[in-house]
Amino acid sequence: MLTILVTGGAGYIGSHACKALAAAGHLPVTYDSLVTGWQQAVKFGPFEQGDLSDAARLDAVFARWQPDAVMHFAALSNVGEATDAPGLYWRNNVGGSINLLDAMVRAGCRQIVFSSTCATYGDRDGVVLDEQTGFAPLNAYGASKMAVEAMLADYSRAHDIAHVSFRYFNVAGADADGEIGEAHDPETHLIPLALQAATGRRGALTLFGTDYPTPDGTCIRDYVHVEDLVAAHILGLDHLARGRGETAFNLGTGQGFSVRDVIGAVARVTGMDVPVIEGQRRAGDAVALVSGSSLAQEVLGWRAERSTLDRMIGSAFAWHQKGALYKE
Repeated sequence: MLTILVTGGAGYIGSHACKALAAAGHLPVTYDSLVTGWQQAVKFGPFEQGDLSDAARLDAVFARWQPDAVMHFAALSNVGEATDAPGLYWRNNVGGSINLLDAMVRAGCRQIVFSSTCATYGDRDGVVLDEQTGFAPLNAYGASKMAVEAMLADYSRAHDIAHVSFRYFNVAGADADGEIGEAHDPETHLIPLALQAATGRRGALTLFGTDYPTPDGTCIRDYVHVEDLVAAHILGLDHLARGRGETAFNLGTGQGFSVRDVIGAVARVTGMDVPVIEGQRRAGDAVALVSGSSLAQEVLGWRAERSTLDRMIGSAFAWHQKGALYKE
């Protein structure tokens, strides 16, 4: 059994990772400030409340648990906010990661799996996005993740920190058992917003731009089920344990869906209409982001087995049907 420190383990993806780690026989220790996470989502191992800006708190947690490795999810990720308040993203995502890596060095913890993003690639119309695609982020969110990837390479050379970075495409869906799911305050992700609009929990869904150069005028994204995503992180730990070195992997399906495609699928899966209104484009949104890589499959043996649009929406809908989701 390994002890894994999971930063952001009370968040959407982090909580699913904790469940997968526990199911694999490991001990996930959640480290979360609860600024955007939910303590009710911490169900699969111990909880340590703290912020990545607090070096002393990090040192105390490393000393107490002596983790074998870190899974680093903690980050701000709202594209609109990142465009309007870039300093917040540089301080939180980059500054917090520096503190985390320094704490790892002091504690002698030498393995980390990092939650990166396809937003590092920026807007590459017509370009197949694989791990060799150059970085050109459109906002401080993507830029901050790009910076952390560069930091990991530097810390690897200076301090022998072995690392795997996963560049996510759009994550969706929920735990099949209904124990945990996706909940943000405020909610900014398309599928939960569409579900809330369909079920009357909010007003009409706003389409942010309907004049993009796509078949229906709306942005196109590659969606991956959260359970498939966290399965890759377990494989990433195994990859590091075998001493395979530092690698970055795209995590996507290679199939893109437009915003209107997703809205139509929500209506089909739920049997409910999704009211929409057309709005202006948001700064920092790329036209299309779709993975063109099979590297995770070839190197890790990863398969996106659950990542059909209907299955992702169906599991998210089941979670939303629980009603209260998380409460303060």
